[in-house]
Amino acid sequence: MTGERVHRRTYAVDVAAPAGVVYGLIADTTQWPLFVPPSIHVERLDFDGVRDRFQMWVTANGTVKSWLSRRTLDPQAHRIDFHQEVPAGPALSLGGRWSVEARGAGRSRLTLDHEFTVADDRPEDLSWVERATDDNSRAELARLKETAERWTALDSLLLTVEESVRVKGPAELVYDFLYGIADWPGQVPHVARADVAEERPGVQVVSMDTVSGPDRATQTTQEVRICFPHAFRIVHKQTRTPLLLEAHTGEWSVLPDETGVTVLARHNVLLREEAARAVLGPGAGIEEARHHVRELLAGQSATVLNLAKRHAESTIRTL
Repeated sequence: MTGERVHRRTYAVDVAAPAGVVYGLIADTTQWPLFVPPSIHVERLDFDGVRDRFQMWVTANGTVKSWLSRRTLDPQAHRIDFHQEVPAGPALSLGGRWSVEARGAGRSRLTLDHEFTVADDRPEDLSWVERATDDNSRAELARLKETAERWTALDSLLLTVEESVRVKGPAELVYDFLYGIADWPGQVPHVARADVAEERPGVQVVSMDTVSGPDRATQTTQEVRICFPHAFRIVHKQTRTPLLLEAHTGEWSVLPDETGVTVLARHNVLLREEAARAVLGPGAGIEEARHHVRELLAGQSATVLNLAKRHAESTIRTL
């Protein structure tokens, strides 16, 4: 560092939930894509219960950024210190602290401190980092507050849906079909439109129209997909969700073995209970919402998996 100024920001929110509940939400980085709006994917590299090291992808100022982070957890003090080992430009360094303070029975205060530098204190770079830090931090605290305050009902709002299929064909062809989401309209019955931007290899930003139900109602969603071709994996998060979903993340995994390939589709969902009646009709509640979302995601996933299977098993490969 050549003497750049350290810039600091502090954000705080009062939460009507116990400090332990709030701390639990921020302690598990693998769940951040569900609970922290800018977070797209966390790839945990090392965790021993105290030290947590991971690669993270987030949205910042309308772009997708990635960095390597290290955190040190102190569950007794409800404090987590963090530092980006390899920060995303234009930040030259970035670190800070999460802390949760008990404020009486069932109440707490969540505080997020940031400190960062930019090379040569360039005004345009400083403005970019300040704007991204302000916008993302406020969105994070607002969603964490909302989620923590529903902690007694959280188990019923979380839903995981999984589907799988066996394929007698090359893993590469299965992955190619899953990666080629721009080609799904016309092939995948529920996908009417898929516009894909891939400004950086392996990072796809997708705007999609899907149709469902007997009336073929159209839903417009947006998602970010992080592609790992060497591992045959694609992780994704919707950044614009249907009304019934507060958050939706997932993964496509292609797992070759000695006799073929297993292809997995996994979805993790945080439901928006208050939308159940508007979407499903009078009298609908969380159980109806869970059933509807499970059936919809399972059916759509099975369709895509079986089309990927057909693609891999029927493609003629010539030498």
